[in-house]
Amino acid sequence: MASSMASMSRILAKDTTGSHPWSSALCGQSFFRTHLGFRDGLSVACDLRSRGVVVARSALPSPVVRASRSNIFVCKAEAHVSGNIPSSAPKEISQYERIVELLTTLFPVWVILGTIVGIYKPSAVTWLETDLFTVGLGFLMLSMGLTLTFEDFRKCLRNPWTVGVGFLAQYFIKPLLGFAIAMTLKLSAPLATGLILVSCCPGGQASNVATYISKGNVALSVLMTTCSTIGAIIMTPLLTKLLAGQLVPVDAAGLAISTFQVVLLPTIIGVLSHEYFPKFTEKIITLTPLIGVILTTLLCASPIGQVAEVLKTQGAQLILPVALLHVAAFGLGYWLSKFSSFGESTSRTISIECGMQSSALGFLLAQKHFTNPLVAVPSAVSVVCMALGGSALAVFWRNVPIPIDDKDDFKE
Repeated sequence: MASSMASMSRILAKDTTGSHPWSSALCGQSFFRTHLGFRDGLSVACDLRSRGVVVARSALPSPVVRASRSNIFVCKAEAHVSGNIPSSAPKEISQYERIVELLTTLFPVWVILGTIVGIYKPSAVTWLETDLFTVGLGFLMLSMGLTLTFEDFRKCLRNPWTVGVGFLAQYFIKPLLGFAIAMTLKLSAPLATGLILVSCCPGGQASNVATYISKGNVALSVLMTTCSTIGAIIMTPLLTKLLAGQLVPVDAAGLAISTFQVVLLPTIIGVLSHEYFPKFTEKIITLTPLIGVILTTLLCASPIGQVAEVLKTQGAQLILPVALLHVAAFGLGYWLSKFSSFGESTSRTISIECGMQSSALGFLLAQKHFTNPLVAVPSAVSVVCMALGGSALAVFWRNVPIPIDDKDDFKE
């Protein structure tokens, strides 16, 4: 789900004693550079070229770790930091940033509340119908693009195997799982189509947050989400046509056009704006985090509200296949990573990327391109299952230490 979620991290160092996972490295105020944006919440970087220190620049809700043009070294949210660090205290974040941090950290709570409101008082959220829903999702993708640079895409070339395995998990394992579950449980044609459609959607930005919480590789997570988002214009309509075309008519061309308009075009505009109008972009994205929190909550609650009556009558039938899809995707994504000889941090990252996707996009495509309203129901249920399942897995992994000598599979 293109979510504006989770918390903002400062400069995080791995505590080798394992006693405090939130340990922060200190940087002199003269070296600090902060950046607040919707996709990455608050980014903090230390320019320590003269000291050669490796630091982390973490960005959440959807944590972006970017390489700057001034050769600032960046790494994943938890990093090994050398001992020669300035002793001055880090810069305090503003009250606004603290509020955004709190609101985004509580994302699963907002999803639960949104679900309750959607089911028992649908009129409070159903005003966000197809056209407004499209605008809202497009805004989230634009916000994501505003935090990206061309350098983020160059990283794909430096990490072909790691990103490739993640892409394979997202667009091969997950769609086949959706198809297999739909056929095994003998779902009706529209519900089976909806399950297949949501399984073919790209990774959601909520996965970046879950990766951060689980001590995974945030930079890799962001890169994989970006790549799957770009690939969605081809892969989502193609796979939906191949796997669900035998069940109901699938307008692959229409799906591709809508995916381009809602996902790829806003992302491209955001990237170009950041690249060629950086000062203007920096001003804009200071306003997006709070808007993103509100929009994301609405984009989660609205699908539930629009299918509330169906959920009341067929909810039990729908929860099992959707939950099974996410659980199996988490498990197989992790297994595939271990089979590929990746380290624990990378394996957790790929597992979460495989198990969490943009359910909001699936809901929108189902509404616009399928006549039967039941096709949209699995995507609505997926919003809740994805958020709760991903959060639970992330919290579990957070309490499972990563080996100190864990293999690093990501090249900055």
